[in-house]
Amino acid sequence: MSGPGCLGPATPGVHTAFDIHAHAMPLPLLERLAARGLADLAALPEGVLRLDHRISGLADDRAPIPCPPEQYDTAARLARMDREQVGRQAVSLPPFLTCATAEDEALALDVVRAGNDALAEFTARAPDRLTALGTAPAGFEGAAREAARCLDELGTPGIACGTQGRRRELDHPVNEDLWALLAARRTFTFVHPSSAPGLDRMGDLWLPQLAGYPMETALAASRLVLGGLLDRHELTLCLAHGGGCLPSLRGRLTLGWERKPQARRSRVAPAERIDAFYYDTAVFSAPLLRELVDRVGADHVLLGTDTPFDLADTTPLATVRALGLGARATASILHGNAERALGAPAPAPAA
Repeated sequence: MSGPGCLGPATPGVHTAFDIHAHAMPLPLLERLAARGLADLAALPEGVLRLDHRISGLADDRAPIPCPPEQYDTAARLARMDREQVGRQAVSLPPFLTCATAEDEALALDVVRAGNDALAEFTARAPDRLTALGTAPAGFEGAAREAARCLDELGTPGIACGTQGRRRELDHPVNEDLWALLAARRTFTFVHPSSAPGLDRMGDLWLPQLAGYPMETALAASRLVLGGLLDRHELTLCLAHGGGCLPSLRGRLTLGWERKPQARRSRVAPAERIDAFYYDTAVFSAPLLRELVDRVGADHVLLGTDTPFDLADTTPLATVRALGLGARATASILHGNAERALGAPAPAPAA
């Protein structure tokens, strides 16, 4: 990566940190949606955004979506990164801006394409600190073309995708071209929940994000490890939120693969596939994170904060250091794994 320097001297003794789970809602995209009557920006000064349900996937167009200045203001973003001692972020569009549940394919592809363009512009303002992950609209025709455009034209070093699109699962045939492309290029792909299962039971208590997202990731990944897609495509997949509920299903999925013919489409046992995924650290529990590291190894865990939403890790260095790992494993999680995956160094934050 090249670009104008914006860093002060490294803070002595501070690990460089590379956050691979961060989001942005670029203002040009929000204004474009507002001009089409698909977004309400009236409360943006108060940190609230409202989106048409076709864009957000939420049932209520009036539902408030947290949108602090760090979502669209580069200076505010970099200031927060410095406060939290994060040198670089790989930034992706949040699920609210990916139209994953929309039935209108043309609308979804148009919004995602505009979102990728806006995100590339957003990160280009601080190329030494911000890296864009282009969104591939999994489940929609044209997902592979948009992924290729992000990689070739926008220069994104990795891709982000949801767990479903247009009610099509990740192992649906419509996604074959996408997986073939990402496998051939060995592209780092960040998988983030795009909806939640059982929404009719999650109408309050903010349950779609609190409970639904971890379940959604587990469902999507279970289809990948059982269904045979990973036999056909060797993918580099990193699961958001520490894989959600997936790690706790390791034994049950493996038992089903061994004993249930209906669950044995893959040549490889689920436990082996689960251990081969990459995971971020956004589990918000030190014992659970340590268990994940012990299971898959420090080389398969990458720092992730979910910044700048309110459900984010605001002390990421402390989170990793609290695991009590050695210096090498700590450095791998904080920045080394991400640097290898995305080919970009993580500078130290400004002093």
